[in-house]
Amino acid sequence: MSAFSSPFMLGFDDIERVLDRVSKGANDGYPPYNIERLPKTEEQGDIIRITLAVAGFTRDQLDVSVEERQLVIRGRQIDDKSRHYLHRGIAARQFQRAFVLAEGIEILGADLKDGLLSIDLARPEPERVIRKIEITNGE
Repeated sequence: MSAFSSPFMLGFDDIERVLDRVSKGANDGYPPYNIERLPKTEEQGDIIRITLAVAGFTRDQLDVSVEERQLVIRGRQIDDKSRHYLHRGIAARQFQRAFVLAEGIEILGADLKDGLLSIDLARPEPERVIRKIEITNGE
């Protein structure tokens, strides 16, 4: 029985599925990445930067997309069959790294520089909404 099946956790069914996706993708260590919080701005609130070490990949070999509330980064290198290696320690490889996005997260952009792919995300300040619920007589 899951903690999310409690009658006090109404509407949280999706969270269990998200946690399952996160745990399945957490074991792959390539490419290494950092997640950092940048200083707040008035326009965008909290800024989060994800930086992946993608040395050897060109911009054309990388793909960044949002799929079902996940930020998905894919890299695909193709073996150059015309090269003859005396020693090969750097393999052409592929990867896929996914990050689950909270509701309201906006992707600001992606930048590739010096073998590091940086993706900036904004988490706007949530509006505090208080709504009064009228109680009727049951008629």
